[in-house]
Amino acid sequence: MTGSARLRAEKVPLHGPEAFAGLRAAGRLAAATLDMVTPYVLPGVTTADLDRLCEAFIRGHGALPAPLGYRGFPKATCISLNSVVCHGIPGDRRLEMGDTLNIDVTAILDGWYGDTSRMFVVGGCSGAAARLIDTTHAAMLAGIATVRPGATLGDVGWAIQSIAEARRYSVVREFCGHGIGRAFHQPPTVLHHGTPGRGLVLEPGMVFTVEPMINAGRREVTVLADGWTAVTRDGSLSAQFEHTVGVTDLGCEVFTLSPAGHAKPPYRTD
Repeated sequence: MTGSARLRAEKVPLHGPEAFAGLRAAGRLAAATLDMVTPYVLPGVTTADLDRLCEAFIRGHGALPAPLGYRGFPKATCISLNSVVCHGIPGDRRLEMGDTLNIDVTAILDGWYGDTSRMFVVGGCSGAAARLIDTTHAAMLAGIATVRPGATLGDVGWAIQSIAEARRYSVVREFCGHGIGRAFHQPPTVLHHGTPGRGLVLEPGMVFTVEPMINAGRREVTVLADGWTAVTRDGSLSAQFEHTVGVTDLGCEVFTLSPAGHAKPPYRTD
């Protein structure tokens, strides 16, 4: 689940080896949840069906789904279809051929939070949608590749922004990545745009999400009357990927890599 891009003075927690072990386990469970649900992303399945599968899997592994009840959010996952940017509420909508969707999972395991999201396509998608998904995934990886001690959050944001804008896409600015640990959202605020060399200087032990939301059209979003669902204002497609990362002495560790080896669709399930 994304954070809101409200900048403020931030004291960023630094985590040690024990915390990294807890975050690693929680992140692996969140990623395994997305692996589990992959073969069920089919025409005719409702987003509420997918949500129930994810919740049962998380609880079955001794963890809790963090979004459920968080500030009143009514479901265990966020599922964002087509032009929904983030925080889509699972419901009775049945998936149709050509739909694209982001499933965002956060598991609380032994008090530690693991947060990740991945794009899915229903029975294949248009070339335009595939290019947007590919670009969003590449932008996230480019941002993560900059994470090391002495780098800045501006470096992360610029790496993401430069890839998206070079391919004529736009970066959503109302929502952002966030620090995470024994709390769902904590410092730092991780913008997905920026200026190289500016912003917070990264130190070993910092942990945060990198989760760019990239639109095929303009970057502006509108939040619907439910208070959660954010959609592109111009109705264009949106895509998002998310990993939780920790800054190490030499670079970073990604806590939410897929145990099944899945990265971006299409995913093999045989």
